[in-house]
Amino acid sequence: MTKPVKETLASGGIALGTMAFEFASPGIATIAANAGAEFIIFDMEHSGWGIGTIRQLLATARGSGIVPMVRVPATVPHLLSGPLDAGAHGLMVPMVESGAQARLIADATRYPPVGKRGSAFGLAHDDFTGGDIVAKMTAANERLLLIAQIETEAGVNDVDAIAATDGIDVLWIGHFDLSASLGIPGQFDHPRYLAAVNEVLAACARHGKTPGIMANDVATARQHLAAGFRAIAYSGDLWIYGTALQAGLDAIRSA
Repeated sequence: MTKPVKETLASGGIALGTMAFEFASPGIATIAANAGAEFIIFDMEHSGWGIGTIRQLLATARGSGIVPMVRVPATVPHLLSGPLDAGAHGLMVPMVESGAQARLIADATRYPPVGKRGSAFGLAHDDFTGGDIVAKMTAANERLLLIAQIETEAGVNDVDAIAATDGIDVLWIGHFDLSASLGIPGQFDHPRYLAAVNEVLAACARHGKTPGIMANDVATARQHLAAGFRAIAYSGDLWIYGTALQAGLDAIRSA
């Protein structure tokens, strides 16, 4: 299968997608793809979804043309490998705070000789097929997109080491958690928050990594693009639905 998002970002381009937290529908990935999303990130950190739900969501994403990824709840090897074996093409890992943690993530998610991912084949990740094991391992390593979330003061302090880690493709600002960690929750125009964001952007520029972030509205997304972010998740399923529903109902009532 192709890896257009990874290739686009590696060549300096922009990739736009969305996130899913609430609607575990077999059609959600195809709906997002038909709307023009290039990737979808299924959340396991805040949604309460387990691996069974993720397996179904990844299975129904197959053939949609979208790149399916999963945000895992923590840096734990089996939590990293499970979604990959279920067919995820990439992972978002929250609360990455050091170069050592970034190295653990990269090692646990790639097959030898470049990593230490456990080997199992004929599963969802390789279309339940037989074939050349070495070729499968190489293809999986090349396809994988790894996103490290920088969302604490500790992560910002060691962001250069995180960005320098081979295998990490994207440094993603977790804006709510980062502002809370800095003691200024929700104050996204505060100088301390803006300085932290600039540290991440500078580290990405130094090490050739992609900066990423989520935006809940179009104006904010445009501001992020202007600032240099190249991977943007436009909101999430429940907020998009709620906003559109409210706008429609308000319009009907006003008429």
